[in-house]
Formats: sequence, structure tokens, C-alpha cells
Amino acid sequence: MTMRQRSIRPFAGLVLATAIAGLAPLGALAQGDSYSSAAHDFEITTVAEGLEVPWSMTWLPNGDMLVTERPGRLRIVRNGTLLAAPVEGVPEVHAVGQGGLFDVLPHPDFESNNLVYLSFSKPLPDESTTTVIRGTFENDRLSNVETIFQADTMGRNGHYGGRIAFDNDGYLFITIGDRQASPSGDLQAHPAQDLANHSGTVIRLHDDGRVPSDNPFVGRRDALPEIYSYGHRNPQGIDIHPVTGDVWTDEHGPQGGDELNIEEAGKNYGWPVIGYGVNYGPGLPIHSSQQGEGMEQPRHFWVPSIATAGLMIYSGDLFPNWQGDIFVGGLRGQQLARVDLNNEGTMAMMEETLLNGIGRIRDIHQGPEGAIYIATENRGILRLTPSN
Repeated sequence: MTMRQRSIRPFAGLVLATAIAGLAPLGALAQGDSYSSAAHDFEITTVAEGLEVPWSMTWLPNGDMLVTERPGRLRIVRNGTLLAAPVEGVPEVHAVGQGGLFDVLPHPDFESNNLVYLSFSKPLPDESTTTVIRGTFENDRLSNVETIFQADTMGRNGHYGGRIAFDNDGYLFITIGDRQASPSGDLQAHPAQDLANHSGTVIRLHDDGRVPSDNPFVGRRDALPEIYSYGHRNPQGIDIHPVTGDVWTDEHGPQGGDELNIEEAGKNYGWPVIGYGVNYGPGLPIHSSQQGEGMEQPRHFWVPSIATAGLMIYSGDLFPNWQGDIFVGGLRGQQLARVDLNNEGTMAMMEETLLNGIGRIRDIHQGPEGAIYIATENRGILRLTPSN
């Protein structure tokens, strides 16, 4: 495949160049064909088909892959085969609009406690909200289920966030969207700017749901203590940098303004007061400006939007030239983007589109062997490995 350069508007020196590989839509997936990129040639194979909107995946120590389907099913891929029966014991989910079963994550000490965490939109009498549970996973079923966190949010059937990750110190991070609250009138009064609710926040907890005593808003009467950062729109990707330990998220913007951020305690990331997107429909402005006092700037942003979803920071040996790079899935863009960071691992230096027209990519993960796995809505689970 050929490569060409396209320029994008650099912002504060963070984005220097963008390289595009494989711009032609893939159409029918050619199993085993080689695809080119700036650093590695790779092949694509199908791992699991017949899934309905696979939203997330993870691996257990025995090699089993767990996959969530947004309608509410947790599935097992064992020895390369998708088991027919869903996992028993998964709670009821609100599978309406953007709602459903979201992330799946084993406890860092799974081998000793068999705990698995799930995030989902929980049905309430007149609402639904982002919720995280954990349960014991044994004999292909979930038991002893308990709620770890339930967001205090109000809104429509969208922008739930719903990504979860453990950092290197064992803290659990949860992303919460703004629930599609309309940005109008006084932007400072938007729920994502109000610390008295969980809308548009990143949450930090102990593994059992307790609030860490050093969370930034503990002790403030006007703020919920679970909040770690705020001012987000709909963060749908999260991962921990394997070297720096930074918590990276991607944020699904409107028409433009998708963001890559490093989450820092107590920081305000600006939505909807500042940003780089415009409203849907006629494309009217949303934000008062692109910068604001006391509000963080993204480490990278997309204009136009690729509708960011899953996020992964690569650390494997199969693709040595990609170590430390961030991979982001695009829904609207139906693409896999690679973001090359600077030597400090904090700012974007180059973006490369590895795949285009592959389908809506919900999740990206590094497999136990160092391959890259992507969950697509229409093609199931795919695996990227180096070309022979």
C-alpha cells in the first residue's frame, strides 16, 4: 500500500505531522494479506465472528478471552472458538441508544481472587446510569456480584463513558460521559462543570469501591469525593502508560474536537466551555473559545472527528517500533489511528492511520503474545500480527 502525507492544523506544537496508510477502504477483508505502515508491515486475521456489537475484550490467565456484547452478553473465546452460551450471572443492562454492557476487566490479582469487573448502563425506574460491578468468575459463570460504583448522572440514552482500568498502584479508574446534556446558555453551568454530580468525569476508587483519602475533592462540601478529574464530554478509551504510569483517555467530541488527554488529579478539561468542535446540524459554535484559564489543553485532537472509542498503549515485542505508541479506534472514521509520542511520552508527534474502512472499532487491546486485537461492530474480533 502507498502512503501519503496530509497536513493538519498544528496546535501549540503538539501535532507536527500526520501520515496516512491504507487510505482505500478495505471492503472485503483479505485474510493474511500484508498491509503497510511507516514502521511495520502487518497481517489481519479474524479471531471471532458472530458477535453483536462487541464493546470490549480482555484475557484471563488461562488464555480465555472475555468479550462483552453491548446488548448485555458476556462471551468466552476459548482455544480460538466462540462458545455458544453466554456467561451466566451478568446483571440486566439498559441496552437502549448508546446504552448496554460496556467494559470487562479482571482484577490485577485475578489468579488469587477470581474477580472480574463489568461496566454497563444500569436500568433505573425512570433513568439509567453508568454502573460498575464485580463478581467471582468461576466455571464460566459470574457469582457474588456486588456494585462497586453507580454514577449520579441524569440524561438521555447516550454518553455513558463506561471504560475502566487499574493503574500501577491498584486504583480503579472509571470514565463517565456527560449524558448528552446540551451545551447552551451559561456553559459554566453545564453538568460536566459541576462537581456535585458525576457527569463528564473520571472516577478513582479502591478496588472495592472505597474512595481514596487522597482524591482531589475529598472533604469539599460542593464536590463528590469519587471525582478525579472533570470537564469531559464522553471519554470512551482509557489505558495506563507502561513506562510513565500516566492515565491516558480519549474523548469522543462532536463534529471535531476528539481529544487525547492525560488525566491529572483535580484538573478541569474544559467541556463544554473550551474545545475544538462545533455543533451538529448547521455546525454552529459550541465553545466560548479554544482555551480557558484553569482548563487543560488536549495532548492531541482530531478535526474533523473520527469519533474516538477504545484506546491502547502498546508495550509488546511483536511490533518493537510501536512500543509506547497510542492506538485509538474510530467509529465514524472506521479506522485505526496510531499516535506516536515524543521521548517523554506526553505529547503527540505524528499520527498515522493504519486501517481505513475497517468498520466501527469499539475496542483495542494488546494480547498476551503481543499481537494487537481490535473489536469491530461488523467484523467481530480481528488480530494484527507482523507480516512474515
